[in-house]
Amino acid sequence: MTDPAIPRTPSDIPTIRVIAMPADANPAGDIFGGWLMGQMDLAASSIASRRAQGRASTVAVDGMSFLSPVAVGDEVSLYATLESEGRTSMKIHVEAWRRARSGDETQKVTDATFTFVAIGADGRSRALPPI
Repeated sequence: MTDPAIPRTPSDIPTIRVIAMPADANPAGDIFGGWLMGQMDLAASSIASRRAQGRASTVAVDGMSFLSPVAVGDEVSLYATLESEGRTSMKIHVEAWRRARSGDETQKVTDATFTFVAIGADGRSRALPPI
């Protein structure tokens, strides 16, 4: 039996997996939040562009809180899932998890919901194609 109070790594394959590098860190060796948010946006955009079958643009990010720092050398796994969609927009939930390079224990770092809009050749929003 699993304890719901203990966060578990999603069972899916990560959308993106990346190693945090020194250029992404502050002088104390902690990774910048903006770098992590950028990686999350890349993971969400992968899902959005596939669903939109073309260009999609980030229009909002909701509810990001940093739960734990990421250190240089940590492996960061990003899990993105399409939560809902409208006529032109998509909400994609992304979770970021870290694993120290030398260990097996994982820890949730943050999560957020990204809103994307499908974009047409004219640069304006367009309807999502049928599934």
